[in-house]
Amino acid sequence: MSVFVAEARKVPAFLRRDWLTMKSYRAAFVGDLLAIAVQATMFGFVAKLVDPSALPTYNGVETSYFEYVMVGVIIATVSGLLIQKVSTAIRQEQMMGTLEALLVTPTSPTTVQAGSAAFDLVSVPVRMAALLLAVAVTLGLDFEPSGILPSLLLLMCFVPFVWGLGLVAAAVIVTFRRGGGVVGVAMGILGLASGAFFPLTLLPGWIQTVAEANPVAIAMEGTREALIGGSGWEGIGAVLAVLVPLSVAALLLGVAGFRAALTREHRNGTLGLY
Repeated sequence: MSVFVAEARKVPAFLRRDWLTMKSYRAAFVGDLLAIAVQATMFGFVAKLVDPSALPTYNGVETSYFEYVMVGVIIATVSGLLIQKVSTAIRQEQMMGTLEALLVTPTSPTTVQAGSAAFDLVSVPVRMAALLLAVAVTLGLDFEPSGILPSLLLLMCFVPFVWGLGLVAAAVIVTFRRGGGVVGVAMGILGLASGAFFPLTLLPGWIQTVAEANPVAIAMEGTREALIGGSGWEGIGAVLAVLVPLSVAALLLGVAGFRAALTREHRNGTLGLY
């Protein structure tokens, strides 16, 4: 336990470093938010063209396309950004020449990776939640207030799954130096079978079957049930029963893969190469 506490105390140092880095590049931070805001505005106009009767109902409540798609946009964006940030955190340490220096300190490789990604794991969901709130207030999303806390719990349980995928991609990048395509392929497959922008009922049957075990789709549908259908805490129990084991499995797989990649690079003496 004392070792765990000692390692956990090092994470705030990473958070402070990345916070100071973000403050130095404010334009990029604002640009990310503006890009999503523009996308939200675009979908607001597209929603006027979509017949609500073509959309599914949630807990017996009909939804507009704008409400439907904004949940998809936010979760898809959170997934994409987190996978990208987690997978490239170690690559950035390599490029800056700080990775080897960190790993020769009495710090666990898991702590290095967790610390490198910790700021984004916290800031990205918070930023997207704040943006969704701003869109709801300014453009008029009809969400149920009772679904906010259950949705946040779903998101918290979904983040470890994304973190696990990011760690797998990070392992590929550490090993092969180039791994951006892995992130794109993974998110492309998960995004297609998630129902982010259109109902899954419009897709072929086999994709609908895949979506039943797709954590991205599970998180989206559970969030829609809570925010649109107002199902509350009772409605997310079944979702969590499926989502939590998948998230734990993905995180364990990612940690094991990342540690194996670091061990290989240590053995070959190629950890500092980029």
